[in-house]
Amino acid sequence: MDVSNTFGRISSWEATPLFTPTAQITGTTVPQEVSHPDEPAQSSIILADANSFFASCERVFDPTLAHKPVVVLSNNDGCVVARSAEAKPLIAMGVPWYQVREMAEENGIVARSSNYELYGSLSSRMMRVMHHFFEHQEVYSIDECFLRSRKPLDDIAPLCHAMRTAVLQGVGIPVSIGIAPTKTLAKVTNHWAKRNPNFTGVCAWESLSEQTHDEILEQTPVDDIWGVGRRLMRKLVARGILTAKDLRDADPTMIRRKFSVLLQRTVLELRGTPCVEDASNALDGFRKQQILCSRMFSRPVVGHTEIRQALSVYVQNACRRLRRQNCLTSTVGIFCGVSPYASSTGESSLPYVTTNLETPTDSPLVIMKAINERLVDKIDPHTHYIRAGVILTGLVESASYYPLEGFEANRDTHNIGQLLDTATARFGQYSLGLGYGGIRGQGRKDHETGATWSMRREMLSKRCTTRWDEMPVVSAK
Repeated sequence: MDVSNTFGRISSWEATPLFTPTAQITGTTVPQEVSHPDEPAQSSIILADANSFFASCERVFDPTLAHKPVVVLSNNDGCVVARSAEAKPLIAMGVPWYQVREMAEENGIVARSSNYELYGSLSSRMMRVMHHFFEHQEVYSIDECFLRSRKPLDDIAPLCHAMRTAVLQGVGIPVSIGIAPTKTLAKVTNHWAKRNPNFTGVCAWESLSEQTHDEILEQTPVDDIWGVGRRLMRKLVARGILTAKDLRDADPTMIRRKFSVLLQRTVLELRGTPCVEDASNALDGFRKQQILCSRMFSRPVVGHTEIRQALSVYVQNACRRLRRQNCLTSTVGIFCGVSPYASSTGESSLPYVTTNLETPTDSPLVIMKAINERLVDKIDPHTHYIRAGVILTGLVESASYYPLEGFEANRDTHNIGQLLDTATARFGQYSLGLGYGGIRGQGRKDHETGATWSMRREMLSKRCTTRWDEMPVVSAK
């Protein structure tokens, strides 16, 4: 799932929190983070991470799901991508849904299609509630954020408990919180808080003994460390580095020489030395290298006609992000993919093909024309494709692009993109667009493309916070 796209669909009224913590349950004012000159020089890192976020979102407006095993499926109801705590012992992550459907029904597991509109809306509300408690906030992903505080730990811990209560009561999402001197240790501490109910959802690294530190790191596999993937894990295991404790105790110079400076920073972070800088806020959705828009089809697509339809939709979505961050693109690329089981038929995916534009642009008309004239003919019209995508690269900031005379950017001077954005904000997606990008579905798919290849979500729950006709109804007896 593309986080920037999720947050990009949230309008201002959707981002208004259900609960604004100007007052606590007790009626007292929330003690917001305020810096003082006598506070410690090094700030504490607070990682707030929602518990089983997608599954928790499904329970907010459907109380009947409480204490039931719930799973959320990927695009086109393909694989299990999220599980509630009750579902984790019963079903594996990433397993194809068709393989476990019967078993799930026998065990009372409830499946839901990915409800991106609901998840994005509740995420925004959750982040806004937490921002009231700590002023410095870095939204890392749709379900977690880093916060900072220079207050003593005795003051931070009560604030975190109050924040956790406010999010649960005001938004309905349970949150676990880890407090540590570095981001990597905050991740480790957060996971420890989730696994140990004695901490009531909040755990501070510095409140634990050195012996407990060693025990936690010894019980943390090296591939569970933030920034260590499977490929890197195999190389570390080959050197006898199996746990977070092994990595912490490794020689940082050797780690940098044999692996990378990034892994060396992880070693130092595990030792309590902050090395990871703040990244761009996920709410902003700013992309420096590329903008990608890609989707799986609900059925295989054959021929240039439907591929052009899909690319038209993806170009408009990509250009919307491009305009949102005030950038221009100079290179456009497309790709198409086939099923991994299609090797027996001799079909193969289309490699990523690109074309350079004469001058950078932000116009969807210019970009779509370049794709139709230079790239679509490279697609095999007889291959059964199950996905396609558009990639915009060579990004430059519009305000800082000052070329020589005669090399000016091909800007959207007719404001077609702005017109599409305005229509979308007022009337919903696909109310107006270029080509198939302006054809809407019917019924519950009225904010989706009307194409038969559009994403399948047969077990979609109500989008209670973004659709007037799907708002929850409460009856009093």
